[in-house]
Amino acid sequence: MCGRYALDATAEEIAAFLGVIDIDLLVARFNIPPTEPIVLAIAGHPRAPGSNLPGRRSLLVRWGLIPAWAKNPKDMPLLINARAETAAEKNAFKAAMRHRRALIPASGFYEWKRVNGRPAQAYWVRPRKGGLVAFAGLMETWAEPGGSEIDTGAILTTQATGEVATIHDRMPLVIRPEDFDRWLDCRTQEPRDVADLLRPVEPDFFEAIPVSDKVNKVANTGADVQQRVEPVTADQPKPEKSPPASAQLNLF
Repeated sequence: MCGRYALDATAEEIAAFLGVIDIDLLVARFNIPPTEPIVLAIAGHPRAPGSNLPGRRSLLVRWGLIPAWAKNPKDMPLLINARAETAAEKNAFKAAMRHRRALIPASGFYEWKRVNGRPAQAYWVRPRKGGLVAFAGLMETWAEPGGSEIDTGAILTTQATGEVATIHDRMPLVIRPEDFDRWLDCRTQEPRDVADLLRPVEPDFFEAIPVSDKVNKVANTGADVQQRVEPVTADQPKPEKSPPASAQLNLF
C-alpha cells in the first residue's frame, strides 16, 4: 500500500535522475496525497543524435488511475495503487501495464502501523542510502464526455520486506536505474518480459522512521512532517477515554 509519499528534490535533480530534459515541478512536496498532480516519466521522444539522454519525457498526472473505458469515475474506487502480481490481468490496469508503464520519482513514502489499539503510528520510509527512488507506475489517459482528457496514474506495489514488513505487508515496487529503459519500453517488452522486475527490493534498502501524526492531515505540507518522534510501543497503556460530553455536563 502507498497512500502518501514525498518528493523533496530540485527539478534539475529529478530530471537528471529520470533522464529527461526537464521537469514541470514547482516546489518540493513533503506530503503528497491521492488525487493531486504527481510527476512521472514515460517513454517518449526518440533519442536525439549525439545525445546521452534516453528517449523519455515527463508529465504531470492525477494520482488515481482512471481506466480509458470508465464511463463515470465517481462510480469507481480510487485506484492509487495496483498489485504488481496481478496488474497484467486486471481490467483496470492491464492496458496500462502493456502500453503505458511509467516511473514515479520519490524521496520516500509514508506508512501507518496500529499498536495496542492506539491511533496508528506513522512512519516515514526512505532509502537507507538517501537520494531519489523510482516507483513503478502506470499511466492512463481518460477522456471526459465533453472531449477533454485527463492524464492519470497509479503506483505498483509488492510484498514488503525488511523494516517495512513490520509495519505493513505491502510497499511500492522499486525500479532500479539500470532497468529504467527496459521497464519503460512498451514497444518490445511485454509484461511477461519485465516480470523479473516485479520483485521487492532487498530487506535493508529502506529505513522506517517514526513520525508524528502531522502527516495525517494533507494540509500539513512542510518538512516537519518527517521529523522523528518516539514511536508508540505495544507495552504502552491505551489512552483513557474522556467521558462523553453529557457526563461532563452532569458534573456541573
